[in-house]
Amino acid sequence: MDTPIRPSLRDLPAVDAVLKTPSGQLAIARFGRLPVTQAVRGALDEVRARLLAGKLASLPTPDHVALAATSALEGAARASLAPLFNLTGTVLHTNLGRALLAEEAVAAATAAMRSAVALEFDLSTGTRGERDDHVRDLLIELTGAEDATVVNNNAAAVLLVLNTLGLGKEAIVSRGELIEIGGAFRMPDIMARAGVRLIEVGTTNRTHARDYEGALTPETGLVLKVHTSNYRIEGFTKEVSARELASIAGARGVPLVNDLGSGTLVDLARIGLAHEPTVREAVAEGADLVTFSGDKLLGGPQTGFIVGRKDLIAKVNRNPMKRALRVDKIRLAALEATLKLYRDPDRLAARLPTLRLLARTRDELRAVAERLTAPVAARLGPGFTVEVADCTSQIGSGALPLETLASAALAIRPAGDASGGALNGLATRLRGLPVPVIGRVNEGALLLDLRCLEDEAGFLASLDALGAAP
Repeated sequence: MDTPIRPSLRDLPAVDAVLKTPSGQLAIARFGRLPVTQAVRGALDEVRARLLAGKLASLPTPDHVALAATSALEGAARASLAPLFNLTGTVLHTNLGRALLAEEAVAAATAAMRSAVALEFDLSTGTRGERDDHVRDLLIELTGAEDATVVNNNAAAVLLVLNTLGLGKEAIVSRGELIEIGGAFRMPDIMARAGVRLIEVGTTNRTHARDYEGALTPETGLVLKVHTSNYRIEGFTKEVSARELASIAGARGVPLVNDLGSGTLVDLARIGLAHEPTVREAVAEGADLVTFSGDKLLGGPQTGFIVGRKDLIAKVNRNPMKRALRVDKIRLAALEATLKLYRDPDRLAARLPTLRLLARTRDELRAVAERLTAPVAARLGPGFTVEVADCTSQIGSGALPLETLASAALAIRPAGDASGGALNGLATRLRGLPVPVIGRVNEGALLLDLRCLEDEAGFLASLDALGAAP
């Protein structure tokens, strides 16, 4: 028998020959000569490695190498922050970008990106302006505070306030409020970085007015109350209300700072949720400064707010750290548009995605699930079953941690004797779709919670690509 002739490295096509192919020329027109040349070299290196490993029976043509290089360039050009379908059941999912912006906010941000804007320019006088002016009056109107300022997130707001009021001084906090949130943000660590000496009072579950009163000294820079938005201590508990704390601190001339964390501008009871302290309530209760987030319950872009006494806000704005923590024109534009929606509370839930998604009922979501069951099953094929299932969603991002939302999902299970590995494999394939689909595995089923699904046609169109998946 004749010995088959193995391809030789000498027979590999030259880079220049690949670039001259029709596919190579198309790639150059799309991506430029230098990136295509590098991608072709990478594709040839891969062929060379497979050849040396004895895994190739024949060499690819120059055109095939050009196509492989083009495919690699297309993958590299794909945006890493691409849209996806959040079917996890967590509305404000920190890892998936938290709040979706209202269309008005998207339009405002887009307009700010496309042209010059009067970011720090007073059009009426022709002189330098302040970027906070774009949202200051809105925040005062919506919160009842004397003044307001904005930074890039609530962690920055807390850091800036602590550093401004407590640098080199003591800050009194209840032990039960020394929170830790995602990303290892721990209140004691932030206080240390801000140059504040932490004074813990009370115990984990019970803190009394006398604990604060006994801790106040001439070295006290502020009293800090932290809303435990991402956990609850229940049972034999006691905390001092913000109103009582304001009286205790005010009697000694010490400012009270109330960190609301997530923060909301409206009573969530309007959409059937448990009451969460509003910013207006915190201001009315006597807090000298209140800090809260913009991209959680408020439903806007990532920002942090500081509202309260005019003299203290002025002091905060004079802190050199403020410049390092400021927001850009794009976020300010989106924020202004979001805040303006709150002037029309009767239509707010319909226009603000966060509130709209939180307000959806189980009956509404079951109807969505029933519409999607058959088409999703058809796209998954005979290896899986798809059923409508009741489930519970959560708000996310530390807001109302004990509050769950009655929801509905598509429950996908392996058919017949298929192993659990089939379910993990499907979850992987869904994450690899052109528009990824992110669900959660629970008790032997992949649950696609439909609370955050509004584009049903786009969801099914993305699933169409499953037929091409391995």
